[in-house]
Amino acid sequence: MGKLQDKMQMVMEVNGFRPQTQKAYLACVRRFVAYYGRSPETLGTEEIRTFLYYLIKEQQLSSGTINQYYSALKFFYEVTLGRPWAAIQLPRMKRPKPLPGILSVAEVRLLLEAPLNLKHRSLLATVYSGGLRSAEVQHLRVADIDSERMLIRVRQGKGQKERYTLLSHYALALLRQYWQRDRPRDWLFPGQVAGRPLSPSCGLKIMQRALRLASITKPATVHTLRHCFATHLLEMGVELYYIKKMLGHSHVSTTARYLHVTRRSLADLVSPMDQWAPLEPSLV
Repeated sequence: MGKLQDKMQMVMEVNGFRPQTQKAYLACVRRFVAYYGRSPETLGTEEIRTFLYYLIKEQQLSSGTINQYYSALKFFYEVTLGRPWAAIQLPRMKRPKPLPGILSVAEVRLLLEAPLNLKHRSLLATVYSGGLRSAEVQHLRVADIDSERMLIRVRQGKGQKERYTLLSHYALALLRQYWQRDRPRDWLFPGQVAGRPLSPSCGLKIMQRALRLASITKPATVHTLRHCFATHLLEMGVELYYIKKMLGHSHVSTTARYLHVTRRSLADLVSPMDQWAPLEPSLV
């Protein structure tokens, strides 16, 4: 691709794309170009549709992977090259949206108390305390822990959005013990390479080890603790609006999916009439 690749990368950097996203998008477009063996400037809607069909039928890629190719090609043609995108002729593949797996409050407590390593316990507690994404906890800095206001500052949020979320007293106590022992200077959870944060694979291994120690057999990842945070807040009666803000969701519809996995049911709800009407109305 040469100059076109350089141009696409520059445009992605200007738009604030994460390095991982840039790498993935460039790989998708390179594969598209290699499939036809000629300049992408000579290719159009028909070639894009044929390529996506090839990925679906012959390569049998997942809907998530197909949509990543779709997004990469859309960005390349629409933003990098400035061409109109035929959305009607090139519809995005619909993805199944399974409900997130949830651990109970008791299971989360077992999980957080299981790790013997203080750094690992502190990391998992911080995730659950504020409903953080895996990448967000990895990129936390020591200065992001606001113990006076009991808040966590999230600078590396999805879409480069900054927000504040909750810091629990339990997580703060663990973090203070961890800081007094390890004295991290910049990254709150530094990785093995000096000056670098903890890697995603390390976070996953920490979670898997904690699950084994806690004898929890449910499938779960670090991101599961984020789902637990949202679901448990809903069960406590916290309004969806505040949970949306703490999770960093753009749309409340994204947060509303947690309504389907709470333990609350119609039997737990009370009609607004029962807030004022007598239990035995007098009959006239």
